[in-house]
Amino acid sequence: MHRGSGNVFADLGLVIEIRKAMKAFGLNQQEAAKRVGISQPKVSDMMRGNFTNLSERKLMDCLTRLGDDIEIKVRLAKSPIGNLMLAIA
Repeated sequence: MHRGSGNVFADLGLVIEIRKAMKAFGLNQQEAAKRVGISQPKVSDMMRGNFTNLSERKLMDCLTRLGDDIEIKVRLAKSPIGNLMLAIA
């Protein structure tokens, strides 16, 4: 069992992008499942907002398999403690 990242907003942002990609390709859940390498029931769960059994890494994997690039930047924080942010372009 995999858990989400603990950051529901980041996970939700990734799922929204997965939905957009599925729509752009005209994929149903079965076709999307085959393309991204997860089961159709997991795609169904994800579409209903239940992505607790999918790690953030797996969600990013789904996006790359749907043709999206993901860029992660690390830079020096302006304060003593840094922040983690997901930006969707």
